[in-house]
Amino acid sequence: MDYLANIERPNKAEQLAAMQSYGTLAATLERLRTENPEIEIEETAEKIKVPLKALKLLAEILKATSQGKPVSLVPIATEMTTQAAAELLGCSRPHLVKLLEEGKIPFTMVGRHRRVRFEDVMGYKRESQKKREDLLSEMMKSDEELGLYGA
Repeated sequence: MDYLANIERPNKAEQLAAMQSYGTLAATLERLRTENPEIEIEETAEKIKVPLKALKLLAEILKATSQGKPVSLVPIATEMTTQAAAELLGCSRPHLVKLLEEGKIPFTMVGRHRRVRFEDVMGYKRESQKKREDLLSEMMKSDEELGLYGA
């Protein structure tokens, strides 16, 4: 499960190609009306049907790549080690284990090792972000009511 270890930032040539391709693909996606459009690979003249959702995902990948962001795809049902989950959350492995033991993120045991589902880790990450945003909004509102923001 070292898919997080091999993520690299796109180089300038990759960014430029992604930027050009993203614009074209995004415009094309606006006009598509079928769930499985057929696309042609110009180099081989092969035609393949691609699910619309896959093309939309490709557009998101191209957009991120054009912005110089590293991209990684992980199947949603993937089980992760505690180390990989901690890296995804940006915390230490011992802190993640504490979250697991407190029941904040579900996990299973495989022998003596804990495993967590990618979707559960991402759910916790989204919830944490939402709580931080709500708390920040409350703090700002409170500061405004106390007149701490000058006009």
